[in-house]
Amino acid sequence: MTALKPLIRCREIGDSDLDPVADLLTRGFPRRSRDYWARGLRRQSTRTVPEGYPRYGYLLENDGAAVGVLLLIYTGRGTALEPRIWCNLSSWYVEPAFRNYATMLTRIAQRRPEVTYINISAARQTWPIIEAQGFRAYCRGLFFSMPLLSTAGLGSRIDQISADAPTIDGIPPDEADLLIRHARYGCLSIVVRSKTGPVPLVLQKVRIRQGRFALPAMQLIYCRDISDYVSCAGAVGRLLLLRRACVSVMIDANGPIGGLIGIYTERRGRKYIKGPQPPRLGDLSDTELPLYGP
Repeated sequence: MTALKPLIRCREIGDSDLDPVADLLTRGFPRRSRDYWARGLRRQSTRTVPEGYPRYGYLLENDGAAVGVLLLIYTGRGTALEPRIWCNLSSWYVEPAFRNYATMLTRIAQRRPEVTYINISAARQTWPIIEAQGFRAYCRGLFFSMPLLSTAGLGSRIDQISADAPTIDGIPPDEADLLIRHARYGCLSIVVRSKTGPVPLVLQKVRIRQGRFALPAMQLIYCRDISDYVSCAGAVGRLLLLRRACVSVMIDANGPIGGLIGIYTERRGRKYIKGPQPPRLGDLSDTELPLYGP
């Protein structure tokens, strides 16, 4: 008898697929717990997604059984008159026996020419593959700033934004929604009230592993411009020391940042982009980092 070929297909992930998706990702990323993936998928299930785009991403099936997954996080960053769609190509895993079919996921995930795709967590060994797919590095490293050593912004008032804040004085509604939404994700959303006007920032606590040790730090998730963070770094540094016991803030960068004391490295932090919109350093909002955690 002739052996039957497996029935392989690729389709959108639905709400009923979340349990097998969490199981797949737990097997693919054993350092992450199943609760980690389940929490992130719950957040994806309730967030706003541009109409006509996948909520979760795509699933690879073999005779109805889930054998591969690629998470996608779509976000609308434009206006009704000028829509801009961004997609964070997030966690990817295919069971070893079906790796030959893995390209089905990547092809279907990158087929929309109007979408700007980003990859913010590419492992070093995958860089040549990603570049061969037409991506270019827009961020080559990280700058570990030491804001406590800055005097910029000292004396400014800082408002911490709660997850249930109704509005935020002096902040446009769409940006206020961003700050509140990320506070719900567990990020630190703040507005620095300086003499030149309000400066909105979102930061997320991370741990930087150095051998056996894990050092606490913050990742800059959102700012209007890196210069905004520089202008109030001293005030932010004192707040972080008192409330989060952190002395360093990581910033996406392509070199040392003027006005800040710290260390630049290209050993980690490379991020890629492909699509019609230009990238912007200092904006990781609504990506896998705040939704799933570091």
